[in-house]
Amino acid sequence: MITRRNTVLAGAALAAVATPALAQPVEIAIVGFQMSSETHARAANAAAAAARQRGWTANVLNSDGSLPRHAEQLDALVQRRPRAIIACMSRPVEAEAQYQRAKAAGIPVVTIMSGASTHNLFDIQVNEYKVGADAALWLLGELGYQGNILTQRFEGNVGTRIRGKVLDVVLSENTGVRVLGTHTMARTQSWRDDVRQGFQALLLRHAAQTQGIWASFDGQAFVIDDLLKARGVRKGQIKFVSIDGGAETYARIADPDSTLMATVTIPFEEMGVKAVDAVDQIVLKGVPKETITTGPYLFMDAMLVDGNNVRRFM
Repeated sequence: MITRRNTVLAGAALAAVATPALAQPVEIAIVGFQMSSETHARAANAAAAAARQRGWTANVLNSDGSLPRHAEQLDALVQRRPRAIIACMSRPVEAEAQYQRAKAAGIPVVTIMSGASTHNLFDIQVNEYKVGADAALWLLGELGYQGNILTQRFEGNVGTRIRGKVLDVVLSENTGVRVLGTHTMARTQSWRDDVRQGFQALLLRHAAQTQGIWASFDGQAFVIDDLLKARGVRKGQIKFVSIDGGAETYARIADPDSTLMATVTIPFEEMGVKAVDAVDQIVLKGVPKETITTGPYLFMDAMLVDGNNVRRFM
């Protein structure tokens, strides 16, 4: 016999099944390795905005360029158990133990521009080998494959490291271009000061003989651009390329008073949105990861931007 009480209880049970999101609000964590770097912040903030548009709670953490702090934050997140972690420009090799713990705890991790790991879902990337080739070949083309260059490098990130290695390969096949000097950024927490001091020393020694400059990412290029402007260098006197893209980069490329001439732009905001889409599809809706990407990477397109097309990006 169906009573009014049974009907009410059944309706309540159906409501509980039909609205699980109300009972279990979605909380994700977003970790930016160095939020003072524009690119890290762009990816992390875009991911947070995309998550909040869905009504989720998005907690953004900044590791301040410190690997120990990064590891501590990941360990704390494993204890807190968010529905997913999005890590921007992370260090999955150095923080492998933390990635293992997250996987063992059933916390899916999507990384952005961090490199592959067997412990995350996948890494959202551009093809850094193509990015490095585009930047190197633009520079050599502007030089007519003859001249002297200075390079500003960073070995602590897999992407910037690959870009430098591809430059070396290109230079090995084009011996008319010679590297007069290189500064390799060693510090991450005070990286601007590191680049300023190191590249200033290169300019003091080699500026008169330099026809080209290559920087591994745009933040370094901004520091170098300011140094060159202070020395009275005009746009085009030194062919100058870097990599990453963004509003400030485009403004400098378009500015006749800036010395920066080109970049290979990487869609950091779109990467943040893609990471949130992946969490929504895989974690919440149960879509197989293989329907999004079959390998350890989800690749997105990068594009060369110089004076010829910069207005399209501004």
